[in-house]
Formats: sequence, structure tokens, C-alpha cells
Amino acid sequence: MVSAATTYWLERAWTGDRMVDGVAVSVEDGRFVRVEQALPGDAERLAGLTVPGFANCHSHAFHRALRGRTQAGRGSFWTWREQMYAVAGRLTPDSYYALARATYREMVSAGYTGVGEFHYLHHQGDGTAYDDPNQMAKALLAAAHDAGIRITLLDTCYLAAGFGRPPEGVQVRYSDGDAEAWAKRVEGLASGDGRLVGAAVHSVRAVPREQIPTVVEWADVRRAPLHVHLSEQTAENDACIAAHGATPSELLADAGAWGPRASAVHATHLTEGDIALLGASGTHACLCPTTERDLGDGIGPSRELHTAGSPLTLGSDSQAVVDPFEEMRAVELDERLATRERGHWAAEELIAAGTVQGHRSLGFPDAGRIEVGARADLVVLDTATATMAGTGGDVASVVFAATAADVRRVMVDGRWVVGVEDRAQVGAELRAAIERIWEG
Repeated sequence: MVSAATTYWLERAWTGDRMVDGVAVSVEDGRFVRVEQALPGDAERLAGLTVPGFANCHSHAFHRALRGRTQAGRGSFWTWREQMYAVAGRLTPDSYYALARATYREMVSAGYTGVGEFHYLHHQGDGTAYDDPNQMAKALLAAAHDAGIRITLLDTCYLAAGFGRPPEGVQVRYSDGDAEAWAKRVEGLASGDGRLVGAAVHSVRAVPREQIPTVVEWADVRRAPLHVHLSEQTAENDACIAAHGATPSELLADAGAWGPRASAVHATHLTEGDIALLGASGTHACLCPTTERDLGDGIGPSRELHTAGSPLTLGSDSQAVVDPFEEMRAVELDERLATRERGHWAAEELIAAGTVQGHRSLGFPDAGRIEVGARADLVVLDTATATMAGTGGDVASVVFAATAADVRRVMVDGRWVVGVEDRAQVGAELRAAIERIWEG
């Protein structure tokens, strides 16, 4: 039975390429079937400013348990990683589900309608498989479904502690032994309504060179997204050159990893040759600015990558901050700090990175725009808040003034998922899930 269309009147809306006053949209079976300027009529009125849903292209849901707990003292990415490993060692399928569901609900309440989950917590703490070898992955899929967010599960191949080193400590629960075993396990996962199964190479240090082509081939055969952590740390670059005489970008290019379905996550420390390789292949560059600054990674060459041909996308990564508006503007603001000049990225470019380009990189090219035939995702912003009041209501006010706290309602695939009244419940769920992990 086909459902009847529901019509909404958007007081002001960014459709994906322009700001329009008075837009009537009709939604049927999760998609826009009408988008046009019109008078309100009998439609439900959505006051404020409405934008397409945002894509969180790089997430580690379990890192949410670390927020506020890793800031004491000096350190680096590598010392933070040990704290992250401590959480990874504590998780069970049940606690993973509870934390992921609450984290995904936080994402939806912030305006994200799709998430790319970079998942490598595959097995039990001693490395043995669960009775269902995909039990942890299925916990994430269930969490996304129950939170109301679309998910691209980027099942991650992770086989080594470093170049020529077997998994150590908690890493044993990440490893399938080899890429063939990884591929066999992932065959037990299926894409479906609102979910897509993709692939990831954790990094060149975690997947031996000879194993990478197996993961690439798996993604190629299925036309699935392929994501890779790339050059987040200079130490990784140095170790790769020492081991293979090539940068990580060059090694992955030799393995056939790069292309329009691929995303290079972080892409922070690149040579001019690396940038040319990524750009010429049309590989997405997924920056995670709030995490990269939290961990002291550095500032990636976002504009150079874009100029070379790599579309920009954005992710929340470690969940130090869950706010798509902060991720968008941080790209420009970080460039200002690095160059002491303004105006590297236009607001229109940044909102495209946060919406349509991001969803495309996750395998949902029909999301991220308010247009006929697209997935019906809407994020309604209150323009009367202290942060938004007087900003002008243009696209620059969305990118450079709005925050997640200004989000009032969120629709995903035609269904209202979050309203402002849900925020307290989301906070309570997060608190309970995180306390369970640390106290368990």
C-alpha cells in the first residue's frame, strides 16, 4: 500500500544550491515528490531555516565514551590511543549497542542523517570469534536503526600492530588473521533499507601491503565505498617510507585503492605528489577537524586537495564534538590560522561538503539536497536563538553561526526522528551507556 504524501511549508530553506523563501515540499515513501515555491496553504509550517540532512562520514561510535576523560596532562595521538584501547577492551555486544545507539541519537539531534561507521571491534577480547562472527557489526546496525539514522557500515580490515608486527594487546580483537578471512566474514553482512555495507583499510601500518588488494577487490566487485585512514601522523609516513620506499598514498595507489568511491580520512601530512595522486583519482578527502585539533594531528591541505580534484567531506571521528556546523566552519577557520588569511572556503562549498558530497561518499548519492526524487532529509534550525539571531538567514549564517543546539527537528527518509524535546532523553541515554562501560 502506497502512503499518501505529506506536505510541509518551509519558511526559508537551503535546497542544496540556493536559499529560497516559502518552499512547499511533499514527502511520500521517504522521498521528496514535490519541491516548489508556494504559499503555506494547509501545509504544516516549519518556521526558521531548513537545510538538507548532514553526513557524518567518519565515526568511531565507541570513542564517545572518552569525551572529557583524556584531557589531563601533556601527550600525543599515541598516548591518547592507549586510553582509547582501554575502552575498546571493555566493550561487549550489549554495551557497544547501547553506546552506539545513544551516540547516533546525539548525531541525529545535531542534524546528521547519515553516518559512516569505521568499525574494527570484530571479536571477543581474546581474539576469538563470537558465535555469530558479525555480532559486533550487527550491534552497530541495530543501534543505527533504532536511533533513526542511515548507516554505511565501513567494516574495517585490521591485521597488524605496525609494519611487520602482529597484533598486540586489544588489537587481537580487531584482526581476522588475513584479508581473505576478513572478506569471508563480511559476506555475512547485508545491505538493506537505510543501511549499506562498505569496506575500510584501517591504515597502511595495520594492513600489510600484500593484503590490501583483497580489500580493494571486495569493494570494487560490490561497487561499495572504501575508506582508509591516511597520513594522520608523520610517524606513519616515516615508517611506511622506511618499510616500502613509498608514502602511504603511493602504496595505496599501487594497490588500486583510490577512486571516486574511495575516501582518504584525515589526509593531514601529504606531499605534493600525494595530493596530485588523490586529486587525479577523484578520491574524497574526509577531514575531521574537531578531532584533528583535539589530538594535535595538524591541519590538512584541504584547499590544495580540492583544487587537485578531491571532493571534501567531513566526519566527527572521535566524537570529541558532535556538531556538523562546527566541522564545516573549522575547515575554513583552521586555514585562517595556518595562513593568517581569510576566505579560503566559501560557505556554499562547505555546506556541500557537509551534505551532498558527504552522502555521496557513503554510497547514498540521492541524499543531501531538497529536490524531487531525493531522500527526504530535513534539519530545521531555530533562527531566533542567541547564536542565530540577527545573522541574516543566509548560507553563511548556517555555516559560520549555527550550532547543533539550534537544531529543532530532524527528518530522516521522510520520518521525523528528533525534536527539541528529545535532547534530555539523549543525554540520559549517553550518561547511562558511558557509566556502564567505565563502571562495568
